[in-house]
Amino acid sequence: MTIPETMKAAVLRDIDKGLEVNEIRTPHPKAGEVLIKVAACGLCHSDLHVIGGAINFPKPCVLGHEVAGQIVELGEGNEHTGLKVGQYVSGAFLMPCGQCEACSSGRDDLCAPFFDLNRLQGKLYDGTTRLADLDGSEIAMYSMGGLAEYAVVPSTSVAVVPESMDLVASAIIGCAAMTAFGAVRRGADLHFGESVAVVATGGVGSNIIQIAKAFGARQVVGIDISDDKLASAKELGATDVINSVTQDARAEILKITDGRGVDVAFEALGRPETWTTALDVLKDGGRMVPIGLGAGVQTAQVEINRLVRRSQHILGSYGARTRQDLPEVIRMADQGLIDYKKIVTKRVPLEEAGATYNLLAKGEVQGRAVVDMSL
Repeated sequence: MTIPETMKAAVLRDIDKGLEVNEIRTPHPKAGEVLIKVAACGLCHSDLHVIGGAINFPKPCVLGHEVAGQIVELGEGNEHTGLKVGQYVSGAFLMPCGQCEACSSGRDDLCAPFFDLNRLQGKLYDGTTRLADLDGSEIAMYSMGGLAEYAVVPSTSVAVVPESMDLVASAIIGCAAMTAFGAVRRGADLHFGESVAVVATGGVGSNIIQIAKAFGARQVVGIDISDDKLASAKELGATDVINSVTQDARAEILKITDGRGVDVAFEALGRPETWTTALDVLKDGGRMVPIGLGAGVQTAQVEINRLVRRSQHILGSYGARTRQDLPEVIRMADQGLIDYKKIVTKRVPLEEAGATYNLLAKGEVQGRAVVDMSL
């Protein structure tokens, strides 16, 4: 395939100006990496913390951390990965180096170079970024920098997507679905027949509902402040829904669970008030699994005595274990256990990424919006 020398990308240069679509150099992969021609990139709530300045990330930068596309170039060292030019793949936001102590023990979600180099410095694991302006000046990468026509992704962080799947919609697998899978499978270790509450039923929360059902949850209760999102939660498999603005979430949960509370409460937004709700609906001995990222160093209060006396657990979950779990999440989506296409409610061109993030910040995006590079 012919790879152009330059490409379009949504670049964040100034917090006050927001995302701007610019022409920059097309990146190329180094050892253990692939270049994909991006078909779609999901617009995730956690990006808002960078766009709004709550998380101090290097600038200029390209955001976008859930992508799907086609491999167009392989770096060295891919002889045993099974990856080939022409394959359709989904890329996970959590990109394990594969070599650090955490990765060697199977804990991709704790990869030190990912946090130290990528999340703090916007670089890949040789200490450099793959992105540059036309004059050669560096542009930082948030994960793979997927809000662009091409993206370099570590081979550890991609898995093949069957041609039977919708490639554009499959972009959300790498974060919204993977984060949900990690929370249910790794964070909560959900058991068949347990009861679940999902606080905030957006892109990640919607996937938690589906995956919890697939893992055999007896009751799955969606809690949100939007009736539209709650209606969608019911369609995706929630057995009950609660609007926490018009209803007392704790009282309603106690009714639904015969006075016990839920075995597992997932918190998918990262705000103090949603933490409170998740802990309020939890049974004695239950597990609260927070997934949502807060703004900067935001904190949430915990009632110490209740947590101690009632033997409740708080189990943070940032993501799944990419190399093990990404192929499984794709398989679940391909088999219809995750209705990934229904989660994608809005498809926009790259030029509308900034405006769509503004809608997301206002809570006006149901499910997940994606940038569709064909538009």
